[in-house]
Amino acid sequence: MTSRQKHLADQVIVITGASAGIGLLTARRAAARGASVVLAARDAASLAVITAEIEAAGGRALAVVADVTSEADVQHIVETACERFGRIDTWVNNAGVAAYSTLVDLPVIEHRQIFETNYWGLVHGTLAAVRHFRTRPGAGTIINIGSVNSDVAIPLLSAYSASKHAVKGFNDALRRELLVSDPNIRLSLIKPSGIATGFPQHARNHMDREPRVVPPLYAPEIVADAIIDAAAWPQREIVVGAVGPLLSIPLAFFPRLMDRILAVAVPPLSRSSNPMTKSDNLDSPTGTREVHYRYAPGLPISPYTAAQRNRGTITVACLIGLAAISLLRQRTR
Repeated sequence: MTSRQKHLADQVIVITGASAGIGLLTARRAAARGASVVLAARDAASLAVITAEIEAAGGRALAVVADVTSEADVQHIVETACERFGRIDTWVNNAGVAAYSTLVDLPVIEHRQIFETNYWGLVHGTLAAVRHFRTRPGAGTIINIGSVNSDVAIPLLSAYSASKHAVKGFNDALRRELLVSDPNIRLSLIKPSGIATGFPQHARNHMDREPRVVPPLYAPEIVADAIIDAAAWPQREIVVGAVGPLLSIPLAFFPRLMDRILAVAVPPLSRSSNPMTKSDNLDSPTGTREVHYRYAPGLPISPYTAAQRNRGTITVACLIGLAAISLLRQRTR
C-alpha cells in the first residue's frame, strides 16, 4: 500500500544526471508543476542554461555541479540544496553511463567507471538522502532509476546490465532495512525498458557500427511521469514498458532457450546505419542537453505502466500469463 507524500508543488526535488535525457525532462516537468528542483550534473554550462530556462518559465531551480562518483560532491548537493530551499523532500538518482561492448573486450577501467557512476553514484546519493531524511520528522522519498536489464541482461550492454543488477539488489536490501529502522523514508525503483533518448550517442562505443537501443522504444515522457508520480505517491517499483516483464516469463520457464534467442537476436538489433558518434559521456559530459532520440520517436503510451497504478489489473494479468504458460508447457510435453 502506498502512502502520499507532500503535494508536488510543495516539494524540493534533487535530480542527478539532470543535464540531458530523462533527468532533464523530469526536472522541467516537475518545475512546471510547482516543485523546487535541484539539478545536479557534471556539465556546468548546460546546467546554467537549463536553470535559466526553468526560471524564465516561472519555475524554481538550482544548479549544482557535481560528479556522483564523489561522496564529497554528493554531500555538496545536500548542503547547497538546504542552503537555498531549507530541505530536500525527494531525491532522484538518475545519473548513468554505459558502453557497448562484450565483457571480454571491454577495458576493465571502463567497466569500473560504469559501476562507479551507475552503482556507487546511486549508493552515494541514496545514503546522503537517508542521512538528511533522518533529520526531518516527515522523512522523504528516494527514487532510484534502474532498468529492465536488471531482470533481463543483454549482450553488448553487459556491464550496464550488471550495474543495474547491483542497483536492484542494493535497492531491495535497503528497502527492507528501512522498513524497520526508518519506515517514513520511502524507496521506489523505476525500471525503464528501451527509451527514446540520446542513450546510444552518450554511451562509449566499441562496435564498428553506431549503436541503438533494442526496439521497441518508449517516449522519455513516460519515465518522467512515473518519477513524478512516485514523488507524490511512492511506489515500490514501476516498470516502464512491457518488454522486460514479457521476457521474464519465458526466461523463468525456458532459460536455456531464451539465452540462445537473446544471444543471437540482440547484437544485430543493437547496431544501426546511423552516422557514428565521435564522443561519449563515460569520462566527461557531452554538453548536448538532448532529451529525445534524434533518429526515431518513442511510443507515447505504455498500457502496462499505466496499469501498475491499479494493482488488481496487474495481478489478474499475471495470473492469466502464468496460466497460459502452464498450458503451453503441458501441450509441449
